[in-house]
This record gives sequence, structure tokens and C-alpha cells, in this order.
Amino acid sequence: MIRFAALYDSLDATTKTNEKIAAMADYFATASPADAAWATYFLSGNKLRRLVPTKLLRVWAAEEAGIESWLFDESYHAVGDLAETLSLIVPPGRMVDDLSLTHWVEQRLMTLKGLDEEALRTQVLTIWRQTPVEVRFVIMKLITGAFRVGVSKRLVTRAIAEQSNVTADVVSHRLMGDWTPSAEFFQHLVDPDTQDTQASQPYPFCLAHAIDIQLGPETLGSAAEYVAEWKWDGIRGQVIRRQGQSFIWSRGEELMENRWPEIESAAACLPDGTVLDGEILASLPDGQVLPFAMLQRRIGRKTVGKKLLSEVPVVFHAFDLLEHQGQDLRTTPLTQRRRQLEQLLSAVDHPHLKITDLLKANDWADWASIRGHSRQNNAEGLMLKRKDSVYDVGRVRGTWWKWKVAPYTIDAVLIYARKGHGRRASLFTDYTFALWDGEALVPFAKAYSGLTDKEIRQVDQFVRSHTQDTFGPVRSVQPQLVMELAFEGLQRSKRHKSGIATRFPRILRWRHDKQPQDANHLDDLLQLLPNET
Repeated sequence: MIRFAALYDSLDATTKTNEKIAAMADYFATASPADAAWATYFLSGNKLRRLVPTKLLRVWAAEEAGIESWLFDESYHAVGDLAETLSLIVPPGRMVDDLSLTHWVEQRLMTLKGLDEEALRTQVLTIWRQTPVEVRFVIMKLITGAFRVGVSKRLVTRAIAEQSNVTADVVSHRLMGDWTPSAEFFQHLVDPDTQDTQASQPYPFCLAHAIDIQLGPETLGSAAEYVAEWKWDGIRGQVIRRQGQSFIWSRGEELMENRWPEIESAAACLPDGTVLDGEILASLPDGQVLPFAMLQRRIGRKTVGKKLLSEVPVVFHAFDLLEHQGQDLRTTPLTQRRRQLEQLLSAVDHPHLKITDLLKANDWADWASIRGHSRQNNAEGLMLKRKDSVYDVGRVRGTWWKWKVAPYTIDAVLIYARKGHGRRASLFTDYTFALWDGEALVPFAKAYSGLTDKEIRQVDQFVRSHTQDTFGPVRSVQPQLVMELAFEGLQRSKRHKSGIATRFPRILRWRHDKQPQDANHLDDLLQLLPNET
């Protein structure tokens, strides 16, 4: 456990990619297979479910430190991280035995689940009294379900590949989907014998870089080197047909069972040894793609009733073929994969499985004109893909590009603020904005990003000096600051006071040139609703 805590500290102390990879590779080279498996699990972004209620941890920590609960809470607000606060305030313990990461996770932490409050308190106090500050910090991160450190799954993959005889793409593939941390799993992960594809296992997704809207795509080279498709606003996924079974995986590596019966029916028509990459879209029988708001009605449903199936039918729009007849096609050029995809789907007649269209154009100007009709097609813009591109792992520059349309924008008034988290825990950085509805300001969106550090400090000072009222951690402020907000989409919502829900709102700029009365009205936002302009 001491070595894993030291690894965490090393990763947290540097922003240099090579240093992070070297630190992880060194750990994996000497850790036991079981410890290496758990380290891979946590470093890849997986977490334990919260094992102890944070409210209890705060009470017990104040008691153990001999301080009032209000002082602990003030310390927590100043530090901004519960695990760090617990490590600093509770008196340091002494570690007698350096037990393995596996022992700590499986024998000490996971056994906390289900204990009554008194037994839980006894175990937590024992952990505190047996751990020095740096080890306790990591353990508390695990217990609270807040473990994260500045590495991506891609970097973890590279580190494992560096210390083993397995290439990064094979490691990445083996880490996809559901797996349980164990010595056997890690030994399989670094096994040089690569003939091991499981029936349900998806491939790592190839991701696109965004094109700067101000610069446009001309910097990418000749338009003749690319193909273009609509960038749909749906759920990215892979449809797998192997060994007579069908599997649908989301980009978030979630196996979506029984959620898309129409697509599962279509997948059954595919030949064995097929993996498609594409987008799950709400779509009418005539091919019209519906807004993402319609698809949201199906997201998260474990079972779908006949009424919803009828009102929101879905289609899988395939745009790539990753495996054909059991052969991995990812290293073949896009144009070849596309030809094989066309041949494959031409033999499959199913209304819920379609191939995405390639948009024809002679130059960038033609595609720019087509892109201008994105919102009418319920698309976010265009996808540009090099004709000779292979199917890379992750976000690799120069392979695929997303050329999104400019976001919706509107000027709104800041009316509420609360403190942020982590390094921003002592600053008011979480804001609620409102629009005019007659003579009243109606809240409609929350935003947390878009301001510079200097602007955040200026807004923080404004909030502290212009607070009108407090509601727990939230402050109501005098409505004086106007910000331009950007968002990707909006829909009607009965859960919001404004009647509107915005998608991915963020601050575009601080409008120092505008007074509160110059901000937009709710009617202006309503005019932006799809099909209601």
C-alpha cells in the first residue's frame, strides 16, 4: 500500500506525460499481479462505491481530532477535498505492517459495506490509527469513491505496454468492457499471446479532434483527401455479432443490454465476426433524425414499453466496420473499410440498421454550405475523416475531425453563486444565470466554466460584497453581472422554472459592456427551440 500511495504522489506531482508513464511502468514492473490489477482498475478511472457516508466521516474525524464539528467543516471548505482534510486533521497513525494494495481493498475496505454504524466507526478509527498521512489520504480517496489522479486510461495503457511484451492497442482492447481486478486478469493482460478476443469484447473507440470554428478546415489540407458525414447528436456505440450472440456497447464502455430491442433485432441479421461503429439515433421510419431530447426519453430505461417504442423508435447509423468475418480491420484504410461496410449492409435489410451517408462536395466551400444546414437535420455539424486513415485508439490528431456549428448564445444575468470543489473550494465558481420574464429574472441555466482565473477572482469578490441572501451554501447576489452563455441545444422541461433545459451550458465571455437590463428575455430563448422558430 505504501508503494501505491507513493505512485499516487508521483503522478499528482508532475504534469509531464513521460514522467507519469515512467512512474506507472516502474510500479507495474515490480508489483504483484493482483496489486497491478487493482492499480490498473483505479488508475483507469474505476472506483469503489462510496463505502462510508461522508457525514459520518466528518463527525468521527472531528471527535478523533478533539475539535468542534463547525471547525472541521470550515477546514473542509478551505481545503476543498474531504480525503485531504481527513488526512490533515485526524492525528497521524503508525503503520505496523505494509500490507498489499489487494489486502487493503479486498480485506479492509470492501468489507466495510453493510456494517452497522458502530462497527463501521470502529473499523474507520482503526484505519486512521494505523496509517500515516500520505497513505491515509489515498485510502480515504478510495473509501469516499473520489479516487482520481491526473492520468488517462490511454496513459495507463501505454505504461503497461512499456513494461510488457504486448503492444498498446492489444492492452487497450483487453481493458475494454467489464473485467474484475485479479492476478489472473493482469497476467492475461500482459500475455503476449493475442488470440484471445472474447465474444462480447468491444474495440477501443477512435475519437475526433475539434476544428477551431474561427479557422475552419482549410488548414487540414485538400478537401479531396477527406470524406464527410453528418455529426449526429446521439449515443456512440459498437454493435457486435460473434458466436451467435449480439452485444451493444456505449463509448463509456457500458454494455447496454435489453435497452435497444430494435437494434438487437437488427444485429441478429449480421454475420458472425462483425463489429460496427456508429451512432444510436432516434429516427422516424422516413429517415428523419429526431432531436437528442427525444432519445433522452429512452436513455437509462432498463426496459422499454410498447408506447415508448412506438413514439421514439431508434436506428443504428453505422459509419465504420472494425471487424469482418472475425478479422480485425482497424489498420486498413478508411476507404477500404467503407467499401466492405457498404457490401455488408447491402445484404442486410433491416429498418433499424442503416449506413450513414457520405456528403458529396467539391471543396471546403461546398461542405461549409452543407454544414450550414446542420441544425435543420438535427445534427451538430460535420465529421471529416481522412480517406487513408486507420482506426486509431483514442483521440489521435490528424485522423478524424469534428467541424461543429457555432453554439447557441444568449446574454444572461448572474443571480446565484456557490463555492466550487477541489482547488476552487474557497472561491465562488458555480453560477446560476437568469433571463428576463417581464419584470422578473427567471433562472434557466447553471455554468461552471469559461472564465479566466483572474475573472473568477473578480467574480468571487463581487459575490462576497454583493450578497443579498444565503440558502445553505448558495448565495443570492445583486443582479448586476451579465455573461454571454453558450450551449449546444435546448428543450422544453417541466422540471425547470423557466420551462427550458439547456445542454452543455458554459460561459463564453463576461459582457462588461452590458447592463442587467440589456440581458436577453426568456422569449428570446424560446425562439431558439428546434422547430419552433
